[in-house]
Amino acid sequence: MPFLPQDLVHKLVAGGAARGLRLALVGLGILALAVAYNWRSYKNLATPAAMDQAQLARNLAEGGGFTTRTLRPFTIYLLKQHNQTRLAALPEARRADPAHLRGPHPDIVNAPAYPVLLAAWFKAQSLARSASAGWEKKFSAVAWDNGWHPQDFWIALLNQGLLLGAVGLTFLLARRLFDAPVAWTAAGLLLGAEILWRFSVSGLSTLLLLVLLLTLVWVLVRLEEDGRAEAGPGRRLLLWAALAGLVLGAGMLTRYAFGFLFLPVLVYVLVIAGPRRVPAAALLTVVFVACITPWIARNLAVCGLPLGTATYTLLENSVFFPQHRLERSLQPDFSRVGLTPLWWKFFLNARAVALEDLPRLGGTWITGFFLVGLLLNFRNPALRRLRYWLLGALATLVFAQAFTRTATATDFTEVHDENLLVLLLPLVIIYGVALFYILLDQMPLPFLAARYAVIAAFCAVMTLPLLATFLPPRPSPVAYPPYELGSLKAVSDWMQDGELIMTDVPWALAWYGRRQAVLLTLDAEDEFYALNDFLKPVRALYLSPAALDARFLSQWVRPGGDRTWGVLIMSALTREQLPPRFPLRKSTRLPEQLFLADWERWIKPEPAAR
Repeated sequence: MPFLPQDLVHKLVAGGAARGLRLALVGLGILALAVAYNWRSYKNLATPAAMDQAQLARNLAEGGGFTTRTLRPFTIYLLKQHNQTRLAALPEARRADPAHLRGPHPDIVNAPAYPVLLAAWFKAQSLARSASAGWEKKFSAVAWDNGWHPQDFWIALLNQGLLLGAVGLTFLLARRLFDAPVAWTAAGLLLGAEILWRFSVSGLSTLLLLVLLLTLVWVLVRLEEDGRAEAGPGRRLLLWAALAGLVLGAGMLTRYAFGFLFLPVLVYVLVIAGPRRVPAAALLTVVFVACITPWIARNLAVCGLPLGTATYTLLENSVFFPQHRLERSLQPDFSRVGLTPLWWKFFLNARAVALEDLPRLGGTWITGFFLVGLLLNFRNPALRRLRYWLLGALATLVFAQAFTRTATATDFTEVHDENLLVLLLPLVIIYGVALFYILLDQMPLPFLAARYAVIAAFCAVMTLPLLATFLPPRPSPVAYPPYELGSLKAVSDWMQDGELIMTDVPWALAWYGRRQAVLLTLDAEDEFYALNDFLKPVRALYLSPAALDARFLSQWVRPGGDRTWGVLIMSALTREQLPPRFPLRKSTRLPEQLFLADWERWIKPEPAAR
């Protein structure tokens, strides 16, 4: 019998090819959305954490180990203090450089997992470059023509891949908890969450954490199912508990604050694991501790603190060290630290989280559906139990975000590495969509097409923030101010490898310029000369528009009296004068920036002797 055209149509519509065709159309739609968003709204890296982790990952990929070119006075202090307590055990070369300034500077700021992932991505990109026929040069030329930094764009592609992974996990989770319509709608709304697309081009580790959190929730759902079964296989339940500990450990090694979720997970396991709750909880704890112990041991060996500088997060942006004073302190004074002001910090930050971050949890009105959906009496016990865990996780993350909140949350709105509540967005969407379908089932719609129209209208309203990004005008992809790539490249070219430059944006010079850069010290006298005279000479000073546009009284004059950078900046810009003892006396003009050096690096080669 001949194969007729209607047979082909039948196979495409009702046969086995229908599913493949639908998946292909979904894939093309996702690809089109990614291309359109990147073309309209892509932006180069803008946060210190993103650039810091990117340059750290590059050092890893190039065989430099977990070392950094981004230096902070506080990390110099911690390394120096730790090594001076054990000088006798150090080799001779290390005794002369206890702060690790003249060689590789170990990173004690970042958790390791995301930089390791980025390093693997850079390595794969390097291998692809060597096997290609110049395609990357062509891509780089196109990227520069559009104002994109090529490496920043590759980081964005990796994170957009993680976003698609989170969408897939959301679909699987919603399908297991509810049904296919809820799963498709929840996955679509997560894909249409504008805040996640902003995170995808930010270069931060948030989307990796999102994938880990969804994996953790999937594991907890499976563990609950096995715990509810009267004669369920005990080994499988323990396997889920061990896997939960592994995911928690990976999450904490991605961002330390993720470790706060260990408490609600432990309580959940103790409640739902049935007669095997004690061994399951014990295995969860053992695996979690085993995951994080090697890294904690490394930090203890390097700086004497289990979490590096994150150990002092409670003090950052407190009354003791407001704004960024702690990381700029070469000789911090901890004698005034007390407990009561830390509680003040917690309550002030908790108020900010409640008034600003919680209402924006879903980025749209889906948060209202979520809150009402939590009140429903679901027949499925897994949904009821997961709802209680979600509330516990939400309370835990609010507590963690309030206690660990620093000035970074003030400098950047929503898209920063201290935003923990956004990790719960997939669950918020799932429960919100479930309520929507319950309400939809109560609507007396005359025909099926009307139901589809209501669903489409609901999705369109919930994705309005993303749709608005495609409206004119097209924003600039350059994160200026303060990062002007041309000036950063010029300043980096003027410096030699191994020379130290002081700046308010050391992460940018380390990432874009491959230069060792230290964050501005608290003052231009005592702390500056303590670094310059006794640790390592500072060869240049670069101040970006972020520093020059700072509030003069509150950010320059008041913090240090007359020993401030404010006096030096005003003298240099208005009177073209510098303090008599200041070693960096040569300057050149950069637009809206200040550059001082020890000699005229921009017009002649370096002198033989200085």
